[in-house]
Order: sequence, then structure tokens, then C-alpha cells
Amino acid sequence: MWFPVLVNSVVSVVAYLVTLRIIPRFKDMFVKANLYGIDMSKSRKEKIPEALGVVTGCVFLITLFIFIPVPFSQSILKNADFPHDEFVELVSALLSICCMLLLGFADDVLDLRWRHKLLLPTISSLPLLMVYYVNFNSTTIIVPKPFRQLFGFSINLGILYYVYMGMLAVFCTNAINILAGVNGLEVGQSVIIAASIIVFNIIELGGDLWKAHLFSLYFMLPYIATSIALLQHNWYPSRVFVGDTFCYFSGMTFAVVGILGHFSKTMLLFFLPQVVNFVYSVPQLFHLVPCPRHRLPRYNIQTNKLEASVTTFKISDLNCLGKLIMAVFRILHLVHWVEKKDSDNDKEIYVECNNLTLINFVLIWKGPTHEATLTTILLIIQVLCSLLAFTIRYPLASLFYDI
Repeated sequence: MWFPVLVNSVVSVVAYLVTLRIIPRFKDMFVKANLYGIDMSKSRKEKIPEALGVVTGCVFLITLFIFIPVPFSQSILKNADFPHDEFVELVSALLSICCMLLLGFADDVLDLRWRHKLLLPTISSLPLLMVYYVNFNSTTIIVPKPFRQLFGFSINLGILYYVYMGMLAVFCTNAINILAGVNGLEVGQSVIIAASIIVFNIIELGGDLWKAHLFSLYFMLPYIATSIALLQHNWYPSRVFVGDTFCYFSGMTFAVVGILGHFSKTMLLFFLPQVVNFVYSVPQLFHLVPCPRHRLPRYNIQTNKLEASVTTFKISDLNCLGKLIMAVFRILHLVHWVEKKDSDNDKEIYVECNNLTLINFVLIWKGPTHEATLTTILLIIQVLCSLLAFTIRYPLASLFYDI
């Protein structure tokens, strides 16, 4: 069991060093290809290469391509029965990640619409779901103790379980992309999630599903190594932008290990900040409240700090559901809400409301904050949520399941 992990660890260290070294060499190439952005949270408006997550993803894939024979070395050398099911799992997982990396890069280049961003992860997850169907096809879930009198000990969800796994892939790929916009945040939160998964896998290696968690480690070790290298270039002040490519590639990698590693529910626990951010963003994502194209924090050039960005709209523009949700948010003090009367029409009331993201909420709570400090606060929240996830998964799990 430990020989493949040791080899994987060594090639992951090499992948880290390679990624750290080659990213600066690609910067000028990306700028010449017009793949660059302007950091709106800086006074200096220099060109910063965009979509460098594709470099990380390619190094990650090459590392795992080289590693493919290692887990099966015993079967190859001893001419024993070859574990075709495990081999197909590994290859299909790489295929899904490779597809998502390609589609993510296409999004950075072509600037795809939101409906495409929901469709593409679904298509990329199809090889994964087919392998799950062929190798496992387990769609039965254990019912938590409080609900067993109503539903029994277990429920067979059938095709609904595959719908759930497809939606998990869509959520993971977009959740990181939604909680983004300040230097180091996309990569930082991904590194913390990956570290949490690695710790969880190591703990579970002594259990009955040790092979599934070993499979997860094969992916997470090179992933975290290449991501840490990217984080060093993306941390404040960022020299490169990771782009949607990295967010999609990361999300699909997490979805792959969660589904084939049989811990998709635990995976969602590690995504608690992303879940909270998604729920908080729902009114704007579904256009119940006007949603600008960019919801990044507002940069104050005089103080060199970030402030919560706002959107302005008429109260009459909100439908009944939008008014109800915003009323609840106001009662719970979750939004900055300022009403102003139109000077030309006393009956028309305009509202200034913060954009509904976790980043802007932190800025409302703390006030104007330096970008590096803001990223640090958000990553501390991510770490605390991982600790909460482990608490729910282990000490509290006995309240709901037989352990």
C-alpha cells in the first residue's frame, strides 16, 4: 500500500519544483497572446497574465500519466491478474479532469456564458458516472437515525443518485469560481480543501474502504503540490491570475475523488464556505436581485484598501420573492441596505445594496480591509470550516449513524 504513496509523494515534490520554475517562463507568452488582465484592486494598472491555471493542470496531468503504471506494478511484474476495474477508474478520472481543464481554458479564451458553465461540467462528468455505474452501481444510502422510523434503514435512490453526483460535479467546479476575486483566494481555498481531504484519506486508510482513499491520495498529493507552487505566484501582490481554468480543473478533481472515493457527503462538508457563499449569492445568481457582471470588492485608491462593492436598483424592480428574501437578509443584518428617494419622483425608491458574496459580507462586518488581510481572513474561515467538518464527520456522526 505504501510503495505507490511514496512514489507519488516523490513525483509530487518534483511537480511542485517544475511548476514553480516554469510559471514565470510562460508569463510573457500569455501576455503576447492577449491572455492577460488588469488587477482592479491595485493602483498600478499593469498587464498580468491570465489563465495560468492551465500550466498547473498540465503539470498535474503529466505527473499522473507518469505515475499510472506504479499502482499496478505488482500485477505487471508478477504477471498476476490485472485489476482492470481499478485501471479504468484511474483513466476515466484523468479523462474527466482533462476535459474540464480544456473546457476551463476555452472559457478563459472565449468568455462563455453562465448556461455553458453549468453544462460543461455535466458533460465532463459523464465518463466518471459511466465507470461508477459499471464498477459499483451502488445507489443505496443509509438513512440517519432520527428518520429511520419514517423511511427505514436505507433507501435506494436509483437514477436520482447519479443526478446528485452530476450536480456535485457542477457545484464543485462553479463554487470555487464564485468565491473569488482577490489575490490568492481561489488557490488558497483549494489548497486547504485538498489538505483536508488528504488528512481525511490518511485517517480512513485503516478502514474497509482503504483502496478508495488510497485512490484519492494518488490525485490529491500532486494536486496540492502544483497548487502550492501556483499560490506562491498568485499571492498578494499577484504576478499571475489563475483564471476559470484553475477553478474548473480544481472542482472536477475534487468531484472525481469524492465520487470514486465514496465520500461525496464528507466532501461537501469541506466545501462549507463555498456552500454558504452560494446560498448567500442565490438572489443575484438567479436574478431575483440585479446582478452586475463583476461583484468584486471596490478598491479605494486613497486608503489602498478594499471596500464592499454595491449594486443600485429600484425597489419596484424586485418581484415578490426577491422582496421577501431581502427582507429576511435585512432582519438578520446580512446586507448593507440604504434607501433613497428619486429626486424627480418621490414615489420611486432606489436601494443601494452590497453585492451578495461572502467576500463583501466580510468587508461589511470588518470594514475597509487591505487585500492581503482580507484573503487571510477568508482562508482562516476555510480552515475553521474544515475543523468543523471533521467534528461533524467523527464525534457527531454517531448521533446519526451506527459507527
